[in-house]
Amino acid sequence: MSEQRLILACRQGKLWARKEVYDQYAPSMMALCRRYVSDVEDAKDVLQEGFLKIFIEIGQYSGRGSFGGWIRKIFVNTSLDYMRKKNRLKQKELLTDVEIECFGSVPDLAEVTADDLIRCIDELPDTHRTVFNLFAVEGFSHREIAALLNIPESTSRSFFFRARQLLQKKVTELMDHK
Repeated sequence: MSEQRLILACRQGKLWARKEVYDQYAPSMMALCRRYVSDVEDAKDVLQEGFLKIFIEIGQYSGRGSFGGWIRKIFVNTSLDYMRKKNRLKQKELLTDVEIECFGSVPDLAEVTADDLIRCIDELPDTHRTVFNLFAVEGFSHREIAALLNIPESTSRSFFFRARQLLQKKVTELMDHK
């Protein structure tokens, strides 16, 4: 079935079309939610809320740009809204509370699995993880991140830099234990 026909059926409130959209996008959107919300049950709530927004706001989809991209944007914003509501995004996190070491060399990542790396990212402080995901995974610019999180662009850069340093430390520690 064509995407346009599916979108039209969703706009008309057809349950089969909503189920089709859900089945097609739920796995990847759950992965997106988990990148921002570390608790699985909370991520499921964000997933549910995101799909509710999709089906309520589907009339606002203009057809410009990909439908998947529009859905992804809604889920990123829904995840960020959840983080704000739970006061998990701390713009004034005490960055000095996190001890950061500078490493002279980058560890050999051949022994690190994707699951290991995801666990390391999950362990980052919430704001660091959020900025890291928005920049490194979603491809937002620091200017866009600053607007989304209502922080200065330089703060976004700083959180990303510190997130990278923390990740490097966590990966190095992980490799030392292997």
